[in-house]
Amino acid sequence: MSRPPMPRGSAYAVLAALAAVVVLISAAIFIGARTGDRPGAAPEPRGSASPASAGSWVGTWGTSASAAEPRTPTGFAGMSVRNVVHTSIGGSSARIQLSNLYGTQPLSLTHASLALAAAPSSPGAAPGTMRRLTFGGRTAVTIPAGRTAVSDPVRLAVPAAADLLVTTYSPTPSGPVTYHPHARQTSYLARGDRAEDGAGAAYTGQSPYWRYLTGVDVWNKEARGALAVIGDSITDGVTSTAGANHRWTDFLAARLRTEPGAPRYGVLNQGISGNRVLLSGAHGRRSANPSALSRLERDVFDRTGVRAVIAQLGVNDILRLPHQRDPGKIVAGLRKLVARAHARGLPVYGATLMPFGGHRGYDPRLEAVREAVNDRIRAGHVYDGVIDLDRALRDPAAPKRLDPRYDSGDHLHPSDAGYRAMAHAVDLDRLKNGAPTVL
Repeated sequence: MSRPPMPRGSAYAVLAALAAVVVLISAAIFIGARTGDRPGAAPEPRGSASPASAGSWVGTWGTSASAAEPRTPTGFAGMSVRNVVHTSIGGSSARIQLSNLYGTQPLSLTHASLALAAAPSSPGAAPGTMRRLTFGGRTAVTIPAGRTAVSDPVRLAVPAAADLLVTTYSPTPSGPVTYHPHARQTSYLARGDRAEDGAGAAYTGQSPYWRYLTGVDVWNKEARGALAVIGDSITDGVTSTAGANHRWTDFLAARLRTEPGAPRYGVLNQGISGNRVLLSGAHGRRSANPSALSRLERDVFDRTGVRAVIAQLGVNDILRLPHQRDPGKIVAGLRKLVARAHARGLPVYGATLMPFGGHRGYDPRLEAVREAVNDRIRAGHVYDGVIDLDRALRDPAAPKRLDPRYDSGDHLHPSDAGYRAMAHAVDLDRLKNGAPTVL
């Protein structure tokens, strides 16, 4: 039986109602995407390691703010700062996190942008990829001292293993610059507001630092989440080839992207050179280089989509003054780190301490501490899984030293080949578990 035609006014009313529902659903999705992983937001349920069918926000790149940059009492007023960073996974949209952790006054930014680099390590943008960033719908943002800000998402097809350009411009003095000094990547400076300068010719200043930027997230439909790697200068990659992305976390990210059956994770490098488990401080400044335990919340738990943690820590507790000669205290610190992660539902896979025989700080008594820490890690009561970097990189003929093939020359930090060997020491099948164990 045919139905009588609906009056035109009623038809318009139904269509309007349907449109309103679509708008509400879209708005709910957009708002959730913008705020769901902001620092301080309620944590997501961690019961499943599978990505949502519609996708989720996942960290593709990260670094840890480690200090106030020396000789920057007024910041970079009237300058554009263009950071170059390398993605681990790709996505269809992106957003960034900026930090004023070590600032002493508000940081005012009036212009910020995101683009794909035209070529590796280039300050020029790939045509058609420049995006202006907003913060809560505004093109300017003021970040209070000690705080962070997350941008609104922008639509941009972000490839995996690609260089991104993240640029900020501040017109006014802002106090000491929050930075990460061992980027192993060249970034750039330009005078004036050049935030959306795609050619890059104005960026005549070069820098080995990352400034203000601490994270990049992407909207990804395939990744399980992010893997946060907290560590010291070895994780920071201080002896890797600059600009080549040969840190061990880069090699690990490549394995996770390309090996059949590997779990798909974004990889966040949260290494700080000189970092210790127990003590903070560098060069007499207690606030600089915060200990792993004191920065765990900010650098791991607050990162977007983190589902698992790798810890590569402990050697600086032994080598740096004051020397920690009690292996039990180092192990207790590592266990506290793991317990805090477990309280968040996060498994922690931990590395044994690699040898440093021949290093200027070597002492047989300190070597005994290293070996005692490793014995306790291998016993299986510290981490959810052990990554035996000591065994993978030591010289079989002289196990207190790095294998010459993997030694950068300082007898502590690996070469590029050593960083690759570190990544291949990770059991990817273990990472599939995605749940903490009872230790």
